[in-house]
Amino acid sequence: MKLKQAITGFAAFACVSAAHAQSAGSFYVTTGWFHIAPQDSSEALRETSVGGSPVNITLPGTGASISDADTIGFTAGYFVTDHIATEIVLGVPPSFDLDGGGTFAGYGKIGQAKQWSPTLLFKYYFNAPQAKFRPYLGVGVSRVWFTDERITNGTFQQNVLHGPTTVTTNSSWAPVFNAGFTYAFTEHWFAGLSISYLPLKTTAKLNSLANTPVGPLNVQSQTKITLNPIVTYLNLGYRF
Repeated sequence: MKLKQAITGFAAFACVSAAHAQSAGSFYVTTGWFHIAPQDSSEALRETSVGGSPVNITLPGTGASISDADTIGFTAGYFVTDHIATEIVLGVPPSFDLDGGGTFAGYGKIGQAKQWSPTLLFKYYFNAPQAKFRPYLGVGVSRVWFTDERITNGTFQQNVLHGPTTVTTNSSWAPVFNAGFTYAFTEHWFAGLSISYLPLKTTAKLNSLANTPVGPLNVQSQTKITLNPIVTYLNLGYRF
């Protein structure tokens, strides 16, 4: 009888501990693999200035596309209630390839850039705190910017841009729509999978020192790129 009571008491304690690990006031961290798949499109390249004089010259049929990318991710979260958690999402900046599209398709890869997108999420977890399987829905905001933007294709730079070119992109805020689940192996360890969608656009601005019949001229051009990435995150986590 005492043994039975001891086992029952231990089981009850384990359930309470498991509940505490997923309930209000608990912290968690995760690390895992991000796969970023842009659902991209772009406007035609448009020249906006030649030799300091404003112009509006569109190169019809031109375009570009963005490659998929993979990177390592990290998150840290806190359960405000048994069902509501806040989460910060970070990742090693992935490098994206920019490939020519339309009349630029023959050039293949024409450039690359790294993306930074720290994110704040608010997540609602379903099921009881002690449940092993807990699906959730989330919404949040991400600050997105790019670094190391550059043209990597010398032939494209010479034939299309007609000289050395630098690239800049604008930063922006983007909403994040998130859904996923976690599965608890023990009181502390769990695995998770989530999918996020970010409606995101950026403008790439090119500044070229073009060789022209009248000598070198500064030529500025730009294109608006829609990325709208779908981000998959497969992770392993630990709750405190």
